[in-house]
Amino acid sequence: MRAADPQQLALVVRAQSDFERVERTRGPELPDAARCEQSQAALLAVAPRTEVSSIHFRKGYCALIGATISHSKQSFQEAAGEFEQAIQAWWERTPPGRNIAPERVSSGLLVLAAIARLDAGAGARELAGRDIATAVDPAFCTGNVLPGDECRNVLEAGRVWLAALALEKDDLYQATTHLAGLSESAWGHWASGKRAFRDRQYAEAAVQYQRAVDLWMREQREPSASLAVRLAPRLDLDVALTDWGGAQFLSGNWSQAIATLSAAVKADPHLARALYLRGRAEERSGMKEAALADYSLASRTALADAQDLSSGEAHLYRGVLLYRRKDYAHAEDEFSSALNFAIATTLRPDAEAWRHMAAVAAGSCGSSRTALEESLTKVTPYFPKDEARALAAACPLGGSGV
Repeated sequence: MRAADPQQLALVVRAQSDFERVERTRGPELPDAARCEQSQAALLAVAPRTEVSSIHFRKGYCALIGATISHSKQSFQEAAGEFEQAIQAWWERTPPGRNIAPERVSSGLLVLAAIARLDAGAGARELAGRDIATAVDPAFCTGNVLPGDECRNVLEAGRVWLAALALEKDDLYQATTHLAGLSESAWGHWASGKRAFRDRQYAEAAVQYQRAVDLWMREQREPSASLAVRLAPRLDLDVALTDWGGAQFLSGNWSQAIATLSAAVKADPHLARALYLRGRAEERSGMKEAALADYSLASRTALADAQDLSSGEAHLYRGVLLYRRKDYAHAEDEFSSALNFAIATTLRPDAEAWRHMAAVAAGSCGSSRTALEESLTKVTPYFPKDEARALAAACPLGGSGV
């Protein structure tokens, strides 16, 4: 035992120093995180039961920091596993025989476990969100695991995650509530942009989207980003650029929209929606051939990414291409196919309106005109409503067709 004591003490000292190097350094490097994990694992083999929870926490913390650097889902999963073991062993931190009430599990530990699961893509997102919500309200930060300031940073990241999960459901009220009182963040501007877009304030939405993208990109370039920034959900840059470009298009800034949507396509060439919106912006700018090329490319891209070689989105974009070529009969067929195949719920009203619009443009008035006018109440802002209204007005109600 006397021979073993110095060895165990050396393991304790090494594990603690490796952890502090990761915890206290702004912008720790991946080798430091890996070394910390290894030293915690070595200490676990000889640690008393009262220390097991804390060591699992430290190992999970270092794995999580490493995962934020490597963006490895497996590393996030390993971190989540360590945090779960720390939670399970939490009640053994109190030595047996002592008349001491067990301490509540740290909110910081609970939030870290949920964030690691979310980043790993493991388990139900809704369940992880509920775990975070329960942990942050009311919050309990104990210095035995995370210092107070660091714990509050973790809880801030947890609230940002709750806001991001709310935005996935288009719940702007909940998103805004979760972000209230937090320092300026990319997600705060993103939620403000979503709210402005919903209120049809497209110029303001574009401004907020730009601030969100700029701030997010600056945060990601900062090697010494805070813990709250490291743990917050990552903004999907290509989708963000697409929404930003869409808001610019709707506010009449077509040249800016083309530039932003081109950046989105460069970030992800498989974004059929970005190609389509760039085509709309090019069309409004008088760039007819470029618009037709983008409609065609959007259709081919959507079809290529379809799992079963059938894509309602692809048929929708091809229908727009044919419509702009004034091939109204074939365009109507494409729009009908778009509605018959799998298509996003948000795109269905546009496909329906385009179908009626093609019928009216081909000379089928009467009920087709009425159907077109009724469908305009459900379309997205990207549908050319003014053009459709002018077409319907020029089509007599008593015209031919159904």
